[in-house]
Amino acid sequence: MTQTIQTTCPYCGVGCGISATVGAENRQVQIKGDKTHPANFGRLCSKGSALGETVELQGRLLEPRIHGQPASWEAALDLVANTLLDTMALHGKDSVAIYGSGQLLTEDYYVANKLMKGFIGNANIDTNSRLCMSSSVAGHKRAFGADAVPGCYEDYELADLIVLIGSNTAWCHPVSFQRIRAAKEANPNLKIVVIDPRRTSTCDIADLHLPLAAGSDTTLFNGLLNHLAGCAPEGIKAGRREAYHPDDEQRWASLRSAHPTLDVDFIDNHTEGFEAALAAASLAGDVQQVAEYCQLAPEAVRQFYDWFTSTEKAMSLYSQGVNQSASGTDKVNSIINCHLATGRIGKPGMGPFSLTGQPNAMGGREVGGLSHQLAAHMDFTTPGDIDRVARFWQTGNIPEQGGLPAVALFDAVYEGKVKAVWIMGTNPVVSLPNADKVKQALQNCDFVVVSDCIADTDTAAFAHVLLPAQGWSEKNGTVTNSERRISRQRSLFNGAGNAKPDWWIICQVARRMGYAEAFAFQHPVEIFREHAALSGFENNGGRDFDISAFADISLDGYDSFQPVQWPVNAQHPHGTARLFSDGRYFTPSGKAQFIAITPRPPVNLTDADYPLILNTGRLRDQWHTMTRTALASKLNQHKPEPFVEVHPDDAAAYQLPQNSLASLETRWGSMTARVQITDSQIRGNVFVPMHWTGQYASDGRMGALVNPAVDPVSKQPECKHTPVRIRPCPMAWYGFILSRRELAITSPDYWVKVKGEQFYRYELAGRQLPETWQDWATTQLGDGGQGQWQEYQDSHNGNYRAALFNDGHLDSIVFIASHINLPERNWLASLFAKDGLDQQERLALLTGKPPIGVADVGAIVCACFNVGEKTICNAVKELALKTPQEVGKCLKAGTNCGSCVPEIKALLAGLNT
Repeated sequence: MTQTIQTTCPYCGVGCGISATVGAENRQVQIKGDKTHPANFGRLCSKGSALGETVELQGRLLEPRIHGQPASWEAALDLVANTLLDTMALHGKDSVAIYGSGQLLTEDYYVANKLMKGFIGNANIDTNSRLCMSSSVAGHKRAFGADAVPGCYEDYELADLIVLIGSNTAWCHPVSFQRIRAAKEANPNLKIVVIDPRRTSTCDIADLHLPLAAGSDTTLFNGLLNHLAGCAPEGIKAGRREAYHPDDEQRWASLRSAHPTLDVDFIDNHTEGFEAALAAASLAGDVQQVAEYCQLAPEAVRQFYDWFTSTEKAMSLYSQGVNQSASGTDKVNSIINCHLATGRIGKPGMGPFSLTGQPNAMGGREVGGLSHQLAAHMDFTTPGDIDRVARFWQTGNIPEQGGLPAVALFDAVYEGKVKAVWIMGTNPVVSLPNADKVKQALQNCDFVVVSDCIADTDTAAFAHVLLPAQGWSEKNGTVTNSERRISRQRSLFNGAGNAKPDWWIICQVARRMGYAEAFAFQHPVEIFREHAALSGFENNGGRDFDISAFADISLDGYDSFQPVQWPVNAQHPHGTARLFSDGRYFTPSGKAQFIAITPRPPVNLTDADYPLILNTGRLRDQWHTMTRTALASKLNQHKPEPFVEVHPDDAAAYQLPQNSLASLETRWGSMTARVQITDSQIRGNVFVPMHWTGQYASDGRMGALVNPAVDPVSKQPECKHTPVRIRPCPMAWYGFILSRRELAITSPDYWVKVKGEQFYRYELAGRQLPETWQDWATTQLGDGGQGQWQEYQDSHNGNYRAALFNDGHLDSIVFIASHINLPERNWLASLFAKDGLDQQERLALLTGKPPIGVADVGAIVCACFNVGEKTICNAVKELALKTPQEVGKCLKAGTNCGSCVPEIKALLAGLNT
């Protein structure tokens, strides 16, 4: 018997609804998009579509561990609570800390924040959302007086101009990207501008791409503000109606009609600080000067400025390219300034819009998950907030000031100031900047607790206590997406093994620390009620976050909860699509604030030792540190290895052949990556994805490279501009192993593990040759290396190839060469799906090429339907296909999330020229 459950995707901040059909046995689930959910209307990306492959129990942490040994929950919880109490008694309450995650549900976040700030009594709780969204939080707070996203997804269909800034939306928010693509197809007037140093897949729908110099965003948008004012007559530029004879209404109206660029009434009545912001922006100069500074063509800058000037319904969508910067908050406010100046905010089809990174980064912000916040969008600096939260929680222990943000928190661990740290649902040894220092910090920390659903991570390796948390398919609670929409995440299965919900784990520790009355929750609905009640407590419209309509929600109401955008209260019982439509803001004056922006160069600049700029980001088919996505074989095929994208001129200058290995070094660390030469990079810049860990690569941790500089306002790290050098990483041999079994690869200097369909793939390279290849291969294959071997060796040219059969079944394949030009893996990998090989296949096996007449799919392009490059190219040639739509109709490629459509277009262009 099956059951269909509506839940929410656990990946990016789009917050897609999922319809999961759950089997009665063996944790089987079929995943489809929820056609009724307003975030996605049934669409899912490749990651969301593959969620059913990630619920297996392989690699799960299923019971508590103390010093690596299995333990009972009682023993583990007692040890955590007692050690935290002892540490506080010996070293003070500031000696303990919590580091959380946007993967936590709102209910988990709420009790973690309540425990630390309300009862332990310090604010040393921060979250990996600090790494992705805190500049947006700070920018919203400065401009609006609250961390409030003004618009909603519906605005995509209503806009006539969408500006995508620092966002590879096609890969990082694929469902939103497809919605924008569809809006463009439906509205011929819709223009798309992409502002990004890289030419990404998002540029596929762009009418204009501005590959600006890294870190020059504030100058570009200061220039836009200056241009907007320059299009208005003198006097309006200064925001002074008085210069135009205030009694002469007719003349004033005609001037405003003739020069509608600035919304003077809006500026006068609903904002403050315009003159100072414009004075600062004027230093950017004219279009020519802005273009020169940003290293852009003047005509391209003018085109962007003219479109923004003349298009009322304009949206500015921004993400990590804006936020992850040592001047990220200023970038956010430079964008918001342009919308305030034109009154394009709080209205359909217009406004600044932050594309949130994680599924519940917004929910974490709502409950105060960042160290400078209190719960319910209150904070330490607003008069009355500390006392208000203290009275609601009935505690006298709330600290008077904020705590340590992420980078500073782990610096404090490194320095021995924080003696005990509890890490929940995240992997900072991989994801934080200067990650080697984080690793050293945890190595030397007195007490490390890790709550996770995965047993073996880079961070879990340093845990004194490991607490098994439930995974996505087992958790029950709420999340909030980028458009302020709260959705339910519902459990599909019972908790695996002895895994428990995060909220339960936190409450159990809190009770043992003496706070039982405040943490007596028995179900997440009780936590949600308290969270909702606090949002409305003494609010009276003075705070943006208000879901007090749910303060008395029943269990049935919680179970049947439908997605809704906050605020949800007595005035807005059905939610609120857009904020600020009335021109009222949450600042003391009730007016929005222009922020005067003076552009600042990156904190660490390139020099002769580190001449290139490192940019980092996400891939289409992977998520964070791959603890979930790497379990889904289809998600590992598109980009199976850590890689570095290099411009052709830089590749030539640094002697980096395509697909060779390169060593990247910064002042903070190093990594090894496969070279991908592409003109999508601008010269002097390289790009590395963030995902690989010590479980999947020997030397692929991007975080080890990254600059630990932070924004002075938001404390968000600079992940988009790290000085780096690159050099060839020569090896004596290169190879790969495909095996039906997971192997314990031991000797290579370079290795990457990739899970495939019924096989594991290992990419390998070494600096020294073994004495004999067969002995080496047998060692790598372990106990299963006994059987029938089929071998080929050319010692003169350094080639070795072998296949191992057990009972007539293909067990493993080994290919070694002295060069990087090895056969493609996909046909060889397909052999593991066969019960046995025929004579032709066995003869062709060690050539690495399929027999004549046998198809080879080639490198995977479409992860959703596992369609390869050669399959597409053959279909295009044989059937004379001309468009991605024709390819999709024939092969299904590109018809689900659509993220591969740009690659399909590129293949078509190459074949049809």
